[in-house]
Amino acid sequence: MEHTTCCVVGGGPAGMMLGLLLARAGVRVTVLEKHADFLRDFRGDTVHPSTLRLLDELGLGERFARLPAGQLEEVRMRIGDRTLVAADLRRLPGRHKYMAMVPQWDFLDLLANAAAAEPAFTLRMRAACTGLRTEGGRVTGVRYRDEHGTEHELAADLTVACDGRDSLVRGLAGLRQRTFDVPMDVWNVRVPAPGDGRVFMRAGDGQFAVTMDRGDYCQTSYLIKKGTDAALRAHGIEWFRDRLGTLFGWGPEVTDAIGSWDDVKLLDVTMGMLRRWYRPGLLCLGDAAHTMSPTGGVGVNLAVQDAVAAARLLAGPLRHGTVGVRDLARVQRRRQLPAAVVQKSQIAEHESLLRPALDGTLDPDRLPVPLRLLQRLPLLRTVTGYLGGIGIRPERAPAFARG
Repeated sequence: MEHTTCCVVGGGPAGMMLGLLLARAGVRVTVLEKHADFLRDFRGDTVHPSTLRLLDELGLGERFARLPAGQLEEVRMRIGDRTLVAADLRRLPGRHKYMAMVPQWDFLDLLANAAAAEPAFTLRMRAACTGLRTEGGRVTGVRYRDEHGTEHELAADLTVACDGRDSLVRGLAGLRQRTFDVPMDVWNVRVPAPGDGRVFMRAGDGQFAVTMDRGDYCQTSYLIKKGTDAALRAHGIEWFRDRLGTLFGWGPEVTDAIGSWDDVKLLDVTMGMLRRWYRPGLLCLGDAAHTMSPTGGVGVNLAVQDAVAAARLLAGPLRHGTVGVRDLARVQRRRQLPAAVVQKSQIAEHESLLRPALDGTLDPDRLPVPLRLLQRLPLLRTVTGYLGGIGIRPERAPAFARG
């Protein structure tokens, strides 16, 4: 029987950040990641100003600055023939007045390498959680399968579910999210299009898509009406190439790079919030606790902020072997408001912008009131930049973790 103080299931942004911070507090922590590495396309690849500040506080800012990354200072969209600015980060407080666009695997490798320097930290790759250990209604650890198919048990004082929107641990624990209606799913695709260093949104003719300049290619997210994936794929890949090319003004030299539907990855969009993020011995963080829409690209930032708050509030109880449901409830009270505010904002954007765009009823001459105000009052673009880039109740690095 293996034993650790804290078992973190999932080596994404929340899991790796939590593992690093707890290890710096002297808490024995084991992170289980089911994949062999972090190399996966179409994950959240924006690192927000509040997270950049956090990396500085952890002594990781210089290492992060050496990663290949773009800088996003404005978020623009084109609706019909009109180009609009939706958010401006150039007047944000602090030295990071931009979002960094960096492959998530590079960000996770950075955290993993920093955590590996801590004696209390263990990372097990290709370790897939298969079940929970329980005793008297309390979660006492996990069962997991290693790369050779061998089953193991890992006892833990606290298990933290950081395994994303389709969290296995959340389901095994019997925790159910309250779900929200969403109007869309997302097709993600890479195309060799020249970019301008920005994230750019386009809407028109019943379409809506977002493209991110990644240097030698553009990562593009194309929205479709919820539940229509199979019916639309029946059109054939040429139909999609034509639609995407028309929307962005791309010719065959760009769209022909989409060889087949195998190149188009579906994200089944869901949104939800757990009423209670915990049970004795178990806590959910990030998308496992509050599944976010991809709108605004804020999921990674919220997950990291959750991890920082959890580390600050739980390091002491974990060190002393006294962590209980009251401690876990404190984490939820701290982080529930920021998640709820973002979700309400996302729902409003779904209804005012995305649903009309996909229905073909979004009129560039009669824009939703929030968009009209953003164009008339430039200061509001800084407000949206602040809410997206820093957010409600940003977390600071605990004193025990600062580099």
